[in-house]
Amino acid sequence: MVKIMNNSEPIYNYGRCHVCGEMMEEKQIKQDFRIKGKLVVIEDVPAGVCPQCGEKVVKADVGRQIAALLENPDRLRKARTMKVPVIRFAKEVA
Repeated sequence: MVKIMNNSEPIYNYGRCHVCGEMMEEKQIKQDFRIKGKLVVIEDVPAGVCPQCGEKVVKADVGRQIAALLENPDRLRKARTMKVPVIRFAKEVA
């Protein structure tokens, strides 16, 4: 179901969270993927996000767009990069 808000922009109704049952809210998120061992982040992904547990879902057409972005080697090569800290898990933290 799609709702029309005052600014005439449609908002998708993601329904209830399948994990905890709370109503999902539409937000723009950063979604990360591992492609051949490398971290790839896609920004501004429209998604349903649960305000209770944080579960995220995307519509099928958004999923297809993400797949197309990730399959485009030229786009991946031209993308800006960022440094990400990597911390090894330790049972005891000093």
